[in-house]
Amino acid sequence: MTILRRTILHDGPGGVFESLAVVDDTAGPRPGVLLVPNVLGAKEADFAYAHRVAALGYAVLVADMFGQGKRATRADADPARYMNILNADRALLRDRVNAAHAVLKAMPEVDAGRTAAIGFCFGGKCVLDLARSGADFAGGVSFHGVYDAPPFASAPIRAKLLICHGWDDPIAAPEATVALAKELTQAGCDWQIHAYGHTGHAFTDEAVNMPEKGLAYSPAADRRSFRAMADFLGDLFV
Repeated sequence: MTILRRTILHDGPGGVFESLAVVDDTAGPRPGVLLVPNVLGAKEADFAYAHRVAALGYAVLVADMFGQGKRATRADADPARYMNILNADRALLRDRVNAAHAVLKAMPEVDAGRTAAIGFCFGGKCVLDLARSGADFAGGVSFHGVYDAPPFASAPIRAKLLICHGWDDPIAAPEATVALAKELTQAGCDWQIHAYGHTGHAFTDEAVNMPEKGLAYSPAADRRSFRAMADFLGDLFV
């Protein structure tokens, strides 16, 4: 089995977007997984994670949420500049993640009736907002996500959700996590939260080491959350 990469240019709300398909060379459609990156946008770390997911038997699309050529690095003066545009316009965020999901469903390797979404940090917020929009996908996984609800009414949530959460995450404090649980319950969602003790934000990101700010890679939480995601996806598509 060989895993291949393929760039997909597509139109979306606000311009042209450059997403990346990551699939093995097995013939025939299979479940598709939308992977939404963190604040920096699509990068090699996301592509490598997509390879791991594709090796489980899924066709993966690493979504471009910011637009072609719009990427950030941690060395930038304002690495959150593209993310902040979408945080300030949650309707635009909702429309872009739904557009990316449509691109995933249109991939020839994907069974359009069997899709899921995973996301990291800001990408976790995107997965939650995809679910809040009432989108037709089987389930979503948020890794160290951001939980604030959009400033408008959400649709009933049809997707099952797995929230992989660092309990010491300064971006999603315990009260925010409890508020999310209440929101998902009220929306009729089938949800679960895996909280990892002594773990902060960005626990899947090997490039992050700022424990004084509550942001640090955790090999144990990374390993446990990947296993939880694999089991969750397996249950969705039995």
